[in-house]
Amino acid sequence: MKAKSFEEKLEYSKELLEKLMNPEITLEESVKVYEEGLKNIKEAQILIEKAKTKITVIDQKNQNIGDNN
Repeated sequence: MKAKSFEEKLEYSKELLEKLMNPEITLEESVKVYEEGLKNIKEAQILIEKAKTKITVIDQKNQNIGDNN
């Protein structure tokens, strides 16, 4: 199964929020949706952290190139 992109996770979070806002959702369903939402958000945060790390590495490499000139 292909891992979801950040954008897909963001869209899924919006879908889960819409479900939670439905006044006809049961308490049991809302707890399940809430739990799934937290899991999804945590996975999205991991993707953000990986992107930050990658950008930091790229910036450091570019800075080193500039220092050598």
